[in-house]
Amino acid sequence: MFLGILVALMVPPEVALLPNYLTISALGGRDTLWGILLPGLGTAFGTFLLRQQFKTLPVDMLEAAELDGAGHWKRLWRIVVPVSAPAIATVALVTIVTEWNSFMWPLVITDTPENMTLPVGLNLLQSVEGQTGSYGYLMAGAVLVIVPVLIVFAALQRHIVSGLTQGAVK
Repeated sequence: MFLGILVALMVPPEVALLPNYLTISALGGRDTLWGILLPGLGTAFGTFLLRQQFKTLPVDMLEAAELDGAGHWKRLWRIVVPVSAPAIATVALVTIVTEWNSFMWPLVITDTPENMTLPVGLNLLQSVEGQTGSYGYLMAGAVLVIVPVLIVFAALQRHIVSGLTQGAVK
């Protein structure tokens, strides 16, 4: 199964465009926000990164919690999640930025401008404002696209930095 995930890392996401479209359309997710988000939530990169993080957890710590009477869910929420918070924050940040900046999938799955993401809407704005003097509108739109990603990064920066330095300290 892990080999399949590694192979999925090597396949470009455009390959899954048609199967994702057919699946989401069959589920009634065409031109909806959940139809835009659902295919990008389960990524091979996130699975790979979290698997590697969970493999580094000391088994003794989980066994000690089990001997103390902690069930599976208590061990998960009280031990595994707090210790793995930097890796979870990194996967969350990469997933959010990837979904936010995604252009091709939202362009294919949405029809109405109300449900389009900002990058697709910015392209629509460029098409409508096709004159040479409209760069001010496009740059203002580009700032609107960038600001939410910067806010998410600022909120998760502490976890990401601690996750990067965690393996460097003995």
